[in-house]
Amino acid sequence: MKNNHKVFSDREIKTKANVLDSKIVEVTAPDGEVFQVLCQVGMYMSQEIRDYELRMIEYIFDKNYSNDKELMINNIWRDAMLNGISLMGMSSGNRQGERTRIGNRIRQIRTERGIEARDLASLVGIDAANLSRIENGKYSVGIDILSKIAASLGKKIDLVDM
Repeated sequence: MKNNHKVFSDREIKTKANVLDSKIVEVTAPDGEVFQVLCQVGMYMSQEIRDYELRMIEYIFDKNYSNDKELMINNIWRDAMLNGISLMGMSSGNRQGERTRIGNRIRQIRTERGIEARDLASLVGIDAANLSRIENGKYSVGIDILSKIAASLGKKIDLVDM
């Protein structure tokens, strides 16, 4: 275990994982999005094993970090299994609601204007599949792309009261 732990200590890990209780680990991804992971890490009596598994979870999140959260989560599940980390469940992140709301609004405006998804994607300079992921709230998009989508729909991004 100590040799494996050394491998992690040589890497800069941007993800942070903390045990919340015996079954839940809170994981903060490099972009600040927070995920809840249901696993057995908090049940281990040995601090060394707990630290190792938390570090492994951080490593797996870092390795698979992506703006495409659906792909990221699928890859995390796969890598956890391959690395002997037993995940029982995982949240979709704390920003899923906002991605879904914004994606729905983009689709609403696009359909109200009679614009085909592939045409909007072409105007913005992105793949139609990525636009579909954005509209379905499954893709975390940067401000530059979001601004291009808004401008292509005759809108601008603004901060509004909640």
